[in-house]
Amino acid sequence: MANQVLILDFGSQYTQLIARRVRELNIYCEIKPFNKIPEDLSLYKAVILSGSPNSVRSDEILEVDLSGIRGEKALLGICYGAQYMAHSFGGLVAASNTREYGRARLSAIRADEPFFYEITEGSQVWMSHGDTIQELPKGGKLLASTNDVKNAAYCIEGECTFGIQFHPEVYHTMQGKQILENFLVHITGIKQDWTPDAFVDSTVDELKETIGSDNVILGLSGGVDSTVAAVILQKAIGDQLNCIFVNNGLLRKNEFTDVLEQYKKMGLNVKGVDASARFLEALAGEDDPEKKRKIIGRVFIEVFDDEAHKVKDARWLGQGTIYPDRIESVSASGGPSATIKSHHNVGGLPDFMKMEVVEPLKMLFKDEVRRVGSSLGIPKERLGRHPFPGPGLAIRILGDITPEKVALLQEVDAIFIEGLQKWDLYDSIWQAGAILLPVHSVGVMGDERTYEKCVALRAVESTDGMTADWVNLPYEFLQEISNEIINKVPGVNRVVYDISSKPPATIEWE
Repeated sequence: MANQVLILDFGSQYTQLIARRVRELNIYCEIKPFNKIPEDLSLYKAVILSGSPNSVRSDEILEVDLSGIRGEKALLGICYGAQYMAHSFGGLVAASNTREYGRARLSAIRADEPFFYEITEGSQVWMSHGDTIQELPKGGKLLASTNDVKNAAYCIEGECTFGIQFHPEVYHTMQGKQILENFLVHITGIKQDWTPDAFVDSTVDELKETIGSDNVILGLSGGVDSTVAAVILQKAIGDQLNCIFVNNGLLRKNEFTDVLEQYKKMGLNVKGVDASARFLEALAGEDDPEKKRKIIGRVFIEVFDDEAHKVKDARWLGQGTIYPDRIESVSASGGPSATIKSHHNVGGLPDFMKMEVVEPLKMLFKDEVRRVGSSLGIPKERLGRHPFPGPGLAIRILGDITPEKVALLQEVDAIFIEGLQKWDLYDSIWQAGAILLPVHSVGVMGDERTYEKCVALRAVESTDGMTADWVNLPYEFLQEISNEIINKVPGVNRVVYDISSKPPATIEWE
């Protein structure tokens, strides 16, 4: 793809936000670890250096080879990136007298510079750093300051090289998107041609060329990612696509039959496989979250392999993997980030499955997937569906899995989701669901003591699932749903609402 932007990640928590802001400008970009710069830089017109929790004054400084970039490509350093350039190009970086974190106001803006085109004096920006640039690098020219930071933005004269101490990618920087547009569009001259329609056209052509006359098997989950992947594959290769929708016994109430029917109405070549007994038998007695995920993944591959053998000339396995699943993040030490949970969509195939993987959505963020789906004409009810974990209700049942627990949680979950839809709350929520807790509590029903199960309700708002805030649902709604659950679901006598954000919590409990 032409006009690419390369973002080098130094372990910042905001690196994916940089990519999202660039994509919002209809400009294609990729994230790579700072120590794994692509050998071929010919596709890239601009390079952005991310922030980092590290310090350029540290013995463990994260260093990057900028030869072939500086002076050859448009270059923007953000926070650590700006400090690293100053440190490396002959400037001076020192510890700040007071750590500047949070909102600040730009002052002394060089309004005559294209970098600050349409940026107003006093514009709010977001700072997050413990060091400061005391002296600009050789050839450095001051572009803006704040009350506490003299060198808040600079350029290097004679080069298309810029450094900013603040973070334009976060929402708290009010004109951050305009600053990125100034750098990428007005200064660098990158075309804003990264659109859903353009993605569909280029991806369909690529899939046709790659797959040829081979057959593809794709596992549908009912979710947005696999659905969009299936439709774009079908657009490329037609009936060579063979979709399989597996019931692992851990789906939502009536989801297997309802979603299967929807897929058939969409014209997809899909086969439903009810393997619920096989999954539940394999999970019996296991209560460790990671082991439950591994079991579900293993059995899914076994079921899938059984079905794959029934399709002639099936060389390819289609997957709905998206970009955040694949980004190789780095930690503060420069090594790979710690794995919090294993992901069900990412990883190699077992050797016994002699198939190659095709991932048409592997470079898209979640909101981009939805826009591409809309471009393909996929119904809103499919595109608007909340994310649902691959392991299904298994990771919303804390502890071991039994058919009785699954049935109970399906009823609770159905009441919660249908309530959100009835109250017109569903579409304003990123993800919602119910969790069955491994505790009993004392209650009173009909003047008699009960000792029954407790369920937690969870609803979060997010953009891509990387961070999330709990949704402040109306008390009246929670009261109604709690009463309905306790009255209609035998075995439950207590309902609680999860008010934890991500981080420090995760969206799912396991």
